Amino acid sequence: MNRHRIRGSGLFAAIAAAAVVTSPASADVGVGPSVNSASGNAVIEWDINTQNAVIAAGPFVPHAALLNWAIVQGAVYDAVNGIVRTHQPYLVQVASNPGDSQDAAAATAAYRVLVNLYPAQVDTLQPEYNASLAAIPDGPAKQGGISDGEQAAAAMITARQNDGRNSDFTIVIGTQPGQWRPTPPDFGLDPAPWAGNVRPFLIPSAAALRSDGPNALTSGQYAMDVNEVKSVGSRTSTTRTPDQTDAAKWWALGPTAAPVEAMLRSLATGHGLSTADTARLFAQVHLATADALIVCHNDKYYWNFWRPITAIREADTDGNPQTTPDPNWTPLLDTPPFPEHSSGHACHTSAWTHTLANFFGTDKVSFSGFNTATGTTRSFTSFSQALKELIDARVWGGIHFRTADTKGAVIGTKVATFEKQHYFQPTS
Repeated sequence: MNRHRIRGSGLFAAIAAAAVVTSPASADVGVGPSVNSASGNAVIEWDINTQNAVIAAGPFVPHAALLNWAIVQGAVYDAVNGIVRTHQPYLVQVASNPGDSQDAAAATAAYRVLVNLYPAQVDTLQPEYNASLAAIPDGPAKQGGISDGEQAAAAMITARQNDGRNSDFTIVIGTQPGQWRPTPPDFGLDPAPWAGNVRPFLIPSAAALRSDGPNALTSGQYAMDVNEVKSVGSRTSTTRTPDQTDAAKWWALGPTAAPVEAMLRSLATGHGLSTADTARLFAQVHLATADALIVCHNDKYYWNFWRPITAIREADTDGNPQTTPDPNWTPLLDTPPFPEHSSGHACHTSAWTHTLANFFGTDKVSFSGFNTATGTTRSFTSFSQALKELIDARVWGGIHFRTADTKGAVIGTKVATFEKQHYFQPTS
């Protein structure tokens, strides 16, 4: 095996595209340079500001960006919930008054955390913050909200110091059957391999939720996985339908990119959520998906399993008589530059969908998303339907074995369940 030491940095990989998402009950929510009057909900406005900041920090890597997003939303929740006090705080109960401005609290918490995370963007973020405060009448309520936001931001910034982000990491490049190695076309290395070693936000440890690993190379289940993705995931597949091709490409941006985040905002506006309930929804979703990401990335480097493109091209080395090599096989989607098992998209999307079902008290919520990268809209009648399609889509895209998707979904479910049992409990 070869080992490559990665020095901690803030580098991300490039974002593929932006998108606008619609929900049947709400208007479009997009990404733009100024958003302070976009919705009348400061939590949504500063979620868009957060998205813009994350993308502007570029190049963009979802499994790094999602961690910072969770830090922002956790602070916003404590600031706003600290005023209404309907649910338990995440980190701190701020010293607030009932009449404090929730908008001022949300804007201040988000702004303070963002300038801490992205100090080079203060010249962009400061005008947005000034505009948010200018829209709030001067007086004790405004000043109280600012103080609440400052307290929540300070608590979060302190709590996340030395949490493992951007730490050094040794990437192990395998040479034996089943071991991960860089893949075509770029043969790149993970720009944020340290994500799996970050201290979780909710769960006790990443290792506590580790999967039981990929299938043995000589097993029948492994052969089934290989032969499925070999057929339906090839760039030149004749068994994949046009709709499956669209789904694979539509989901390729993942739950941390603009389309899925906009779906979250549309769910909030479509259901007419208050500022406080929006803050709780966004915190629950982002903290759960961040922990699912941490567990998943830890799982990836623990098992260090090869990707389908390597497994199919080198099938003559796996010792399994049910697999045959195709040295020219190429997946529909370019393979991400890190190990295969478990599927990051499945981990994240499972946490996302299960947390949404927990929040709304039902799985059966209809929503739609338009993706400018594909020019198509995909619609769902339930959160579980979206998760099922995502699991399939990663196989159709040729970059995951089905086992990695299904076990990744289990990780996300466990994180969402733990959050439901231990966090965001009603105070009465």
